Amino acid sequence: REQGVETNTIVYNATMSACSKGGAWERALELFDDMPGLGHERSTITYNVAMSACMRGGDWERALELFDAMPDEGLERDA
Repeated sequence: REQGVETNTIVYNATMSACSKGGAWERALELFDDMPGLGHERSTITYNVAMSACMRGGDWERALELFDAMPDEGLERDA
């Protein structure tokens, strides 16, 4: 945002994925948590990326919490 890049769900998904794959899985989850407060909707892809970040960090309990929360946001589980 500071560099003039317009943010949206797709940009967040890509950034979260890059963080997760680069070893910053906790930062990926921080971005996930920040999205609603910044006006960005979370998609099924967003949840998949967040659950993948949990897997990389060994936080399977949070991954299950995210999986269970998907219907609350009107999202279909694709796994």
